[in-house]
Amino acid sequence: MTNSRPPSMADVAALAGVSHQTVSRVLNGNAHVRPETRDRVASAIDQLGYRRNQAARTLVTSRSATIGIVATNTTHFGPASTVLAIELAARQADLFVSIATLTSWAPRDVASAIDQLMSQGVDGIVVVAPIADVARELDRLSTRIPIVAVAARRNAPTDSAVAYVSVDQHAGASRATRHLLDLGHTKLAHIAGPPGWFDATERARGFAEQAATSGAQTMTVRADGWDARCGFEAGLRLVDEVTAGRVTAVVAGNDYLALGAIRALGERRIRVPHDVSIVGFDDIDGSAFLVPALTTVHQPFADLGGVAIDTLLGRHAPAQIVPEVVVRESATLARS
Repeated sequence: MTNSRPPSMADVAALAGVSHQTVSRVLNGNAHVRPETRDRVASAIDQLGYRRNQAARTLVTSRSATIGIVATNTTHFGPASTVLAIELAARQADLFVSIATLTSWAPRDVASAIDQLMSQGVDGIVVVAPIADVARELDRLSTRIPIVAVAARRNAPTDSAVAYVSVDQHAGASRATRHLLDLGHTKLAHIAGPPGWFDATERARGFAEQAATSGAQTMTVRADGWDARCGFEAGLRLVDEVTAGRVTAVVAGNDYLALGAIRALGERRIRVPHDVSIVGFDDIDGSAFLVPALTTVHQPFADLGGVAIDTLLGRHAPAQIVPEVVVRESATLARS
């Protein structure tokens, strides 16, 4: 061979001493190929550096081997990390990805993005749908291709054509709250994320239900968003509660809210964790290097991406993944 063209399937067949059809069977995972023949073909592929021509395969199978992802151009850590995880899992499954980026979560924009992707001939669509309005729009869809929504939606309609997958936000918040209870805290506060977000709703529910099992005193402060400034403002509203001893520990709706709250409390000379313990949610990059290092709930985004793709491809996959608490320095034993 010369370097004038990439190796072809015919080149693989010639080197392995088999037919073109046999190479195709090996590439497509056909079980009716002798092991020694399969090994010869694999060796030839490695030796030649052969890569399947996806465009040619598409012509033969009449499928695009492309999936669509619908998401906003958000900088929020959770949705952004979810999109990256889905894209990686798709590539590992030899799928191309076409991303439709939205400027808002308006239902009509979501429907338009799905129509756009379908016009491109995608084989399936994953919608990162953290907002309740988006899920309701998806419920109304009737499509010829599978659609998977990544959303911590409780009690999704059984007649919906959309399959839902998520990290179990309720369980994550419940475990974070349980960790504080086990440290002896009985006066807890929750900095809740903005209304309309499934994650905020489920984390608030997990906090409240777990605290209720131990009879703990609780209060909730609602943040207007997910960023550190919103956490700072929420933290200021907790200053008097902490100073008076009515709150000794806080479960924040995410790590940025925790970060802002720590700053607000610190400006009022309230020390974390000496005066109040704080647990975050997400395990963002750098959370282990904050002062103090942040105890938080780790979201397994890579696993979530794999589950979304497996579900889209019709493989058996769990609907929810349970996250774990990462214990660091920002939460400690309650003072007696």
